[in-house]
Amino acid sequence: MLSLRSLRARWPSFLGCFVAVALGVAVMTAMALGLAAATDPPPRPPTRFAHSPVVVMGRDTVTMEVRRGPDTARVSKPLAHPHPVDSELLAELRILGRVRTDGAARDAVGVDAPAPAVRRLVGGRGRVLTGDDRHLADPSAARETEALVGVDALLGTAAGVTAFVAVFVTASTFAFVVALRRREFGLLRLAGALPGQVRRTVLGEALAVGLVASALGCVLGGAAAPTLVRELVEGQVAPPWFALRAGTHWPYEVAFCVGVLVALAGAWAAARRAGRTGPLEALREASVDTGVMPGSRRVTGAVLLVAGLGLTAWTLYADPAALLKRKTYATQPMVLVTAVAVLAPALVGPLVRLLPLRRLPRAYGVLVRANAAGSVRRTAAVAAPALVTVALAGSLLGSAATVTGARATEARERTTAQLVVTGERLRQVRVPGATVSGTASTAVFVGEDGTALVRSDARAVDDVAAFAAVTRLPVVAGDVRDLDDRSIVVDGEWRHGEVGSWVDVRLGDGRPARLRIAAVLARGTGDNGAYVTAANAPGAQLDRLDVRMRPGTDPGAVTSALRASGGTVRTASEWLAATGPRSGTQTRLGFLMVLGIALVYAGIALAGTCLMATSARGAELRSLRLAGATRGQVLGLVAGEAALAVGVGAALGATVAAVNLAGLAGALGRLSAPVTVTVPWVPLTGCVGVCLAIGVGASVAGASRRA
Repeated sequence: MLSLRSLRARWPSFLGCFVAVALGVAVMTAMALGLAAATDPPPRPPTRFAHSPVVVMGRDTVTMEVRRGPDTARVSKPLAHPHPVDSELLAELRILGRVRTDGAARDAVGVDAPAPAVRRLVGGRGRVLTGDDRHLADPSAARETEALVGVDALLGTAAGVTAFVAVFVTASTFAFVVALRRREFGLLRLAGALPGQVRRTVLGEALAVGLVASALGCVLGGAAAPTLVRELVEGQVAPPWFALRAGTHWPYEVAFCVGVLVALAGAWAAARRAGRTGPLEALREASVDTGVMPGSRRVTGAVLLVAGLGLTAWTLYADPAALLKRKTYATQPMVLVTAVAVLAPALVGPLVRLLPLRRLPRAYGVLVRANAAGSVRRTAAVAAPALVTVALAGSLLGSAATVTGARATEARERTTAQLVVTGERLRQVRVPGATVSGTASTAVFVGEDGTALVRSDARAVDDVAAFAAVTRLPVVAGDVRDLDDRSIVVDGEWRHGEVGSWVDVRLGDGRPARLRIAAVLARGTGDNGAYVTAANAPGAQLDRLDVRMRPGTDPGAVTSALRASGGTVRTASEWLAATGPRSGTQTRLGFLMVLGIALVYAGIALAGTCLMATSARGAELRSLRLAGATRGQVLGLVAGEAALAVGVGAALGATVAAVNLAGLAGALGRLSAPVTVTVPWVPLTGCVGVCLAIGVGASVAGASRRA
């Protein structure tokens, strides 16, 4: 009852928390509805063999038995070169019923015959599809499956970051609300309230806010989900048929429960602090914060800081390639952000003294610095949204740009060709005065220690000598020129990959082979891949010609001769610009979504905190007016304090981003990849500018009514 009465009396103080939780639940509801649609997509009718009750596909997977704890399991991977339906099987199927083929393509055929009879006949020579599974024979099936996996990753990451930012903002706002109410809690303690009763009062307020905000968020999220799905389809992230599933209720239930837990988790630390409020706080008049870093907070912050730095260091030592993955650099910064936020009250003072305030008039500089350092909780609360926004923007966008830049540099360094010809079905051509190397896309499969089946993308080389002349691979052991029909070139990611050792692999068509390692490449960013000869890639179609001209050769004549291959002729720089590594649509959309959520939360938290802070400073601002300060000077002072607090948050966020980018640079160095750290200055400047505009605007708006 006391909690409800307190909410009715102090509802403006809880408005920021309410909006933050409601927005978080709305986003999580929309994301969860999208995840439900991607996890359980609607059945797609077949288009290629729509009139055939049964479809037979050639063998298109490689299967290996691996260990799963004490048991074993069969794991399959798609072949790089699926087998066609062989002529013998095709003749046997014609005995059962009519067989429909799709032109010259023999990867699948439709059969007008009973499914049980077809299964008995085919056995292990192919795959039999019936019902909606016939859609798997459509050319778009593989692309759609890959797109749904990307949608899962995109929405899952966005939902996770949303939950983190919601807890972060709610905790920061509740902490400041409790700090402003210390005299109220002191009066309760003076009237005989026990610490547990004070804690339950704060948690009761959080529970009431969480229940109502979560209910509203579910309604808003359900209304926004169709728009989210439409944007995913129009942005070509999801397949054209992607749609919400009717009658799905679990996303609402999960989002509602998460919203309530977010409100309680955000208020938990503040409730503990409120319970520690002593009765003498009711008599306190000083506005200088004391006891802002109790022992428990110092220990928690230190543990989180050590955990964040230790996790980065351990990953850098044990598995540096993991730091290059989107899932790692999208989630790992959260530990450091939380650690710095917990330790922020202890960091505010030193940072305030370091920031340059000399250009301000002396009185402004002294007062801004003194107020910011004296009201540590207020400064930390205003700094927190800027901290999380700048840290996420720097870490996510900086890491993605750094990894993409490293991959692009690797691609440039791997070739010495002057011209590149690409096409789906090229013809090998001989060009006088030029070295021409033809390669094809393929793959090899290897079992790692009997526990996993790993696919490695590879290139099939037609002429090893020509290939060595037009490439500059990052070889760390062996010689690429030793590649032959009984050997393979691998990168450092392969376990037990030593020059001269033999490895058992499955080739791109699933055929087993035992090959000797001729050379080992640097692990790099993971794009160096493997290389085999054309004899070990049956079914691979020539798709690239790398050309290097000898001195004195006429480029025009070489270009004309290359057109006979049937492909597109480009210079190496043009080819790299058109096909080189770049951030995908899903990655860009995901990061923009995450940063948009972070900016919205930052705006909510900043506006709410600044308005609460100025509402509690009426007496202080009136004292300044009585001391002779003009209204403009008072508003300028408040604006300066808000700008300083945002600057502190931006500095802390930039430090977190710098640590994460430094770890990424170390990982690139350990992997022998190009170290080209990219700092996203424009997005960082935009985030700081938005935070400054909202923080200063809200502070001035709140103070203008009291100055």
